[in-house]
Amino acid sequence: MKGSDIIKGYRLSLIRHGLTFANENGIYIGKTDLPLSDMGASELCSKLEEYEYPRVHRVYTSPLVRCTETAEILFPNTETCVVEDLRELDFGEFEGKSVHDLINLPEYKDWIKGGMESRPPCGESIAELCVRTYKAVHEILMDMMNDGITHAAVITHSGIISNMLSCFGIPKIDPKELQIPAGEGVEVIATAQMWQQSQAFEILGLVPYEKTSDSPEV
Repeated sequence: MKGSDIIKGYRLSLIRHGLTFANENGIYIGKTDLPLSDMGASELCSKLEEYEYPRVHRVYTSPLVRCTETAEILFPNTETCVVEDLRELDFGEFEGKSVHDLINLPEYKDWIKGGMESRPPCGESIAELCVRTYKAVHEILMDMMNDGITHAAVITHSGIISNMLSCFGIPKIDPKELQIPAGEGVEVIATAQMWQQSQAFEILGLVPYEKTSDSPEV
C-alpha cells in the first residue's frame, strides 16, 4: 500500500432500501426476499426529485432483491457489486411476524432488551451480526482501495446500518436512537490507517443531500 493511500479518505454513503409490503405492515423480514412495494418504489422516485443523491463510483448492495431494486432506482447507471454479508439480520422464529404477534412472548421481551448475545429463537445474535458487518465493511473498503475508488454507495438494511454505526462509527451512537427512513441513510469516511488500526470510520452526516447549489459532487 502506498503512503498516500494511508491518508486518503474513502467515503461510504450507507442507504436503507425502499419499503416492502412487510415494512409497511410492521412485519419482521430478514432473509425473506421480498421486492419493493409499489409505494416503496414510488417513494424512491420521489426522493430522487426532491433530494440530491451522491455521484458515486460503485454501488455495493445486499443480495436481497429489495436492495438490488433500490440500487437500480437510485443509481441506475452505476456499477453494482453484491456483498453477501450486507444481508439483513436473521430473525429466526420471529421472521414474518409483527410486533402485535410477538409482544406478549417472553422470548421476544428478552430479545428487545438487547445485549450482544441477544438473539431471536433460531436466529442471529448481535455479536454474530457485528462480526458479519465488520467483514462487509472490510471487504468494501479493501475493494475500494484496490480499485482506487474514493466514494461508494452501500444499499443495505436499517439494522445493518445501525449496527455499523454503533460498532465502528465515531462519534458513538446508540442504535436505539437511530431511525433511518427508507431510501435515506448516513455518510461516513475512513482512511486506511483509521480502519486498519482502529476498525473505525468518521460519521459525516445524512444522505441524500438537500438540493442546493452547494450539494457535494465527486
